[in-house]
Amino acid sequence: MNEKFSSHYDVVGSFLRPSKLKHAKEDLANGKIDQDNYDEILKKEIKRVVEKQAKLGLKDATDGEFGRSWWHLDFLWGFKGVKRYDYHQSYKFHGEKTRTDNVELGGRIEYNPDHPFFEQFKYLKSIVPKGVVAKQTIPSPTLFFRDDRSKNYKLFYANWEEFLKGLAQAYSETIKHFYDLGCRYLQLDDTTWAFLISKLNETTGEERDKYLALAKDSVFVINKMLEKVPADMTITTHICRGNFKSTYLFSGSYDVIAPYLSLLNYDELFLEYDNERSGNFDALKRIWNERKDVKIILGLVTSKFPDLEDPAKLKARVAEAAKLVPLENLGISTQCGFASTEEGNELTEDEQWAKVKLVVETGKEIW
Repeated sequence: MNEKFSSHYDVVGSFLRPSKLKHAKEDLANGKIDQDNYDEILKKEIKRVVEKQAKLGLKDATDGEFGRSWWHLDFLWGFKGVKRYDYHQSYKFHGEKTRTDNVELGGRIEYNPDHPFFEQFKYLKSIVPKGVVAKQTIPSPTLFFRDDRSKNYKLFYANWEEFLKGLAQAYSETIKHFYDLGCRYLQLDDTTWAFLISKLNETTGEERDKYLALAKDSVFVINKMLEKVPADMTITTHICRGNFKSTYLFSGSYDVIAPYLSLLNYDELFLEYDNERSGNFDALKRIWNERKDVKIILGLVTSKFPDLEDPAKLKARVAEAAKLVPLENLGISTQCGFASTEEGNELTEDEQWAKVKLVVETGKEIW
C-alpha cells in the first residue's frame, strides 16, 4: 500500500488572484467575454500558479483556489440541500467589511456527485508536474455550526444528532469521490475552533456550556466524517483565526481547545503561530501527549503582510517547539492562505512568492 503524503514545508493553499484573472471576471460580468473565454483564462492562470509552486520546491500544489470566490461558501453551496442567501451583515473582521453572502439549509444536506469542485480537482490533477502531489482544500463541516447556517435544521431533521450524522455522511461521500478522482492529500480549513477559543475565554456558566457542547459536536462530526478514509489518503486541517484583506476574526492561544484538537483523527494540524495573537506553544505538548502519531505544521510565516521573517528566528521557533514535539513530527508553513477570498491580502504577487520561497528554503535547511 502506498504511504501517506507528508512534507515538512508547505503552504495553506490560496494565492492572490492574478490581475489577468480579475479583469477576466469583470469582463465576464459585463458581458465582454463568455463563460468559455473565462474558463480558458482561468485554466491558464491555474497552470501558471501550479508551475510556480513546483519551481519553488513545494512537494504539493493547489490550484490557488482560483475557481472560487470564498474559501468556504463556494464549496458549501455545492451540496444538495443547501441554499445561497443574503446574510445582510458583514462577517466581523477587524476594520474591514465583507460581502454578505451566506449558506442556509433548504433541505437535508447530501453529497452531490456533480459538485463543481470535482471538475476543478480533475483539472488540477491533470496538470501537476511529475513528483508533485495535487492538494485539494475544502472547508470543515463545522462551518455549518456558525452564522445561522443550520438554524432551520428542525425543518428537515428529527433532531440535532440526526443532522450531525447527515452532515458527516455528506462529507464522507464527498471525500470518497475526491479519492476516486486520485486525490491523496485533502486539507479541511476550519475557523470554528478559533471562534470557540474566543467564546470559551469570554463566557461562563450556561453560556459557556453551550460552546463546550459545540466543541464536542465538532469532534463528533469530524471523526464521523473520517471513519472510512482510505489508509493512503492524507487528511489535514488548518485551524484558522480568519483571513480577509490582511485582517482577522479571532485571537487567543490554542490552550482552551487543545483537549479537543487532540481528539481529532486528522493526520496533520496546521496551526497559526505568526504573531502575538497566537499565544505560546503550550498547547502543542497537550496535543502531542494525546496523539503521538499526529504531525503539527507551524504557521510561522505570515501571509498577511509583505515583510519577510528572519530565517534565524524561524529556526529558533521551530527549535523551541521541538522541545515539546519531536522535530520529525513538525513542519513549517505560511500561517494562512494569501487570498481566502478573491479580494486577497495586502501584498503583491512577488511578495507572496518570496514568502513561499522562505518557507521552502527554511524547511529544507531544518529537515
